[in-house]
Amino acid sequence: MSRDRYVDFLRAWAILLVVLGHWLITGLVRRPDGALTAPEMLLALPWTQWLTLGFQIMPLFFLAGGHAAGGSWARSRDAGGTAAGWVGQRAVRLLLPTAAYSGLVLLAVGVCGPLGVDPATLALVGWAMAMQFWFLPVYLLISVLTPALYALHRRWGLRVPVVMGVAGFGVGAFVAAVGPPRSGLVEAVGAVNYLLVWGVVYQLGFCWRDGLLTGGGRRTPTALALGGGAVFAALVGPGPFPVSLILVTGQELSNTDPPSAALLAWAVAQVGVALWIAPAVRRALERDRAERAVRALGSGSMALYLWHMLPVLIVAAAFYLTGLAPEPGYGSAGWWALRVPWLLILGTVLAGVVRALRPLERMLASVERAVRPDAGLRGAAAWRVWAGLGASVWALTCFAGHGFAPGGAFPVPAALGLAAGTALLALPRRGGGPHGVNGTRGGEGEEGLDDEGGGPGDGGELQGAA
Repeated sequence: MSRDRYVDFLRAWAILLVVLGHWLITGLVRRPDGALTAPEMLLALPWTQWLTLGFQIMPLFFLAGGHAAGGSWARSRDAGGTAAGWVGQRAVRLLLPTAAYSGLVLLAVGVCGPLGVDPATLALVGWAMAMQFWFLPVYLLISVLTPALYALHRRWGLRVPVVMGVAGFGVGAFVAAVGPPRSGLVEAVGAVNYLLVWGVVYQLGFCWRDGLLTGGGRRTPTALALGGGAVFAALVGPGPFPVSLILVTGQELSNTDPPSAALLAWAVAQVGVALWIAPAVRRALERDRAERAVRALGSGSMALYLWHMLPVLIVAAAFYLTGLAPEPGYGSAGWWALRVPWLLILGTVLAGVVRALRPLERMLASVERAVRPDAGLRGAAAWRVWAGLGASVWALTCFAGHGFAPGGAFPVPAALGLAAGTALLALPRRGGGPHGVNGTRGGEGEEGLDDEGGGPGDGGELQGAA
């Protein structure tokens, strides 16, 4: 099956909006004592919560991920690959750059603490550098479940996301009905929606790839877009859920922590819109310039995703701590006008950061090729993959929830967990052919955060990651 560049476009667009969204909501204010603070825009300016309808774009990433993973797993399975081998390959590709990024940030935290950096400032910076990490443990867990989810898809098709969606809607309704304060049991039930809600979109990616969503032209995409949009409107209008699709401090209900019924409806609507506009975007991608732009964004997607908050720290030090940046009132017309140069400067700095990271990316690509688990991994080596994934998911969840410097302290358990998990995943090397099943390289066509699954030569090098 030829590579679908529209899938690459969805991933690139999702990453781009994640970066721009994080930059847009990060507004720095200098207190009278000279310290910098970052007010929560969605709380300080409540009308901006409507902007999250455009910037909460991660459903597209899970949709593209499911489309890609379905083909990748099917090819690996047909060639004799095992679930452990396939999951291990994808996990290593994701975790190596994540571990490198985390290691460098943790090194900075370990140095700044003894030097007397204010713990509150260190905690804020540590949170900012980990704010995007919520995605990683969720995506890893869904990757682990992919062989089982794909088997369900092959047997029951569209009925699988429908059943998962009903279950996710029910969990969301239960959490909303209980309301705060919630017991540990309720929190645990709500956490299931991280897999159910995002799993629905991932499963729809399988259906999309196999033509189950587009066989009737635009009728199904139109129904998904209008139906999902209508349910979302009902849930955030007369219904109990807030409009913001990003967590806002103080709100009794959240659409993302855990994923709510409203977020599920909006995700379904996004899937419908994405499939509806696909023919027009595919025609645009036939132009060489557009395809090159998508390739460039896709190849550097992991670096963009991981490192995009570093320019905020650099610009803060260069312009705000020195007093060079003008500081109109937060949320004023002048402040919004300065968002344009703010974004342009951050983009320029990030381009320099990505360029400076190229030697590290080449080294990681070399390491990944050397340690990638074989597609036919079995036995004790397979158990090391599962153990490594467990440790890594736990550590990444800790970073996502508490940052790299919770309370200004070094997070020793989480740091050791990520190091141990990554090492366990990198240890297995044999179990099939030299690089995969029957001596073929596993995971052809992989690019950036994920792989579309084209044929050999469709870009099979680690170019960054997430």
